Amino acid sequence: MHERIATAKAEGRNLLEHEAWDLFAAYDIPVPRCRLAATPEEAAAAAAEIGYPVVLKIVSRDILHKSEAGGVKVNLKDELSVKTAFEQILESVIRYRPDARVEGILVCEMLASGVETIIGMAQDVSFGPALMFGLGGIFVEVLCDVSFRVLPMTKTDALEMIRETKGYALLSGIRGEKPKDVDALAELLLKTARMIQENPKIRELDINPCFVYETGACPADARVML
Repeated sequence: MHERIATAKAEGRNLLEHEAWDLFAAYDIPVPRCRLAATPEEAAAAAAEIGYPVVLKIVSRDILHKSEAGGVKVNLKDELSVKTAFEQILESVIRYRPDARVEGILVCEMLASGVETIIGMAQDVSFGPALMFGLGGIFVEVLCDVSFRVLPMTKTDALEMIRETKGYALLSGIRGEKPKDVDALAELLLKTARMIQENPKIRELDINPCFVYETGACPADARVML
């Protein structure tokens, strides 16, 4: 079991976002560059190291939906905007939930836009862990265009998962758009499946969005429930 999962489980909580990224990186899953900051000055230093623009996100075991709490600021392009956003996030979170335990604020590189997909996982009562794939962002709620596979799975399974969704048209290239890297997406699905199988304490997984580009694919936000 990965050490991040062992620690979180012992403390009776789910993984925080930076812990989820550490877990993903251990399985060679691409992740955005991130640093956890405790002060506006630390956040600005982290942003300078990562490179602008950046995204700031609240890190709290008590805040499940960061955007609803005002806990996310995007497209920050300089030191002043990072420091200001840091303070604004803390103020918003305190108003939203005064008793929230705040671990810090995560400073992440702002990924380029791509086709938004979602990768999820849930435990099936009869068959065990099942992986889900579909269009991400708002599309997952509007279109409900997803496919499932029970683990273990092969590269062929991963490619079939992608191709059997209606959203595959966006990945294959339409209206002059260049095709996206479906092979890299399939590899990401396989690595996620392996991670799930080797860490049975994972109860639910939600990667949304996972951006898919002409070359490569990268998760932008993730939740791991134990």
